[in-house]
Amino acid sequence: MEINENEKQILLGAARESIKSAFEDLTVCPPDYTQFPNLKLNAGAFVTLRINSDLRGCIGYIVSKSTLFETVCDASKQAAFCDPRFFPLDEDELEKVKIEISVLSIPVKINSYEEIQLGIHGLIIEEDDRRGLLLPQVAKENNLSLEQFLTAICEKAMLPEDLWKTKQVNLSTFTAVIFSEKDEEDIKV
Repeated sequence: MEINENEKQILLGAARESIKSAFEDLTVCPPDYTQFPNLKLNAGAFVTLRINSDLRGCIGYIVSKSTLFETVCDASKQAAFCDPRFFPLDEDELEKVKIEISVLSIPVKINSYEEIQLGIHGLIIEEDDRRGLLLPQVAKENNLSLEQFLTAICEKAMLPEDLWKTKQVNLSTFTAVIFSEKDEEDIKV
């Protein structure tokens, strides 16, 4: 999926406003879909929140029956207030949060670990009624080898970390369009 700069800015603004709406009486209105048709498409998306480069929440949807705009708005609130790894976001943290959005392609089942392209593919594992997902940027940000990435996806699904070594696990890959808010120093001319 192609997402232009205007659409990225609309989604980032909507993500921030969606979180802000939990603290203030405000409604996040959808854009004019005739001008921005990509935002009306059904697509999975994840919203990642960071404070000082530290993870503060990350939740999303692999696929969605809602519009991309609605999916991002919902995932933003979920990441801010429902990620079980963190306490709900406080209002004073909102100005410190940097928002990153990952718009996902449709997952494709793979038959060999050799099909995985580090930094390009995210992984979804489905084994023994467990499921886990790692976004494509996880391998790159953490400088993971393929073996480390496979171990991490097993751990994410709370499976034995070396399960991938003993059998071909049920994996799908996906790509993502990834974009985030600019740091203030990035904006300065």
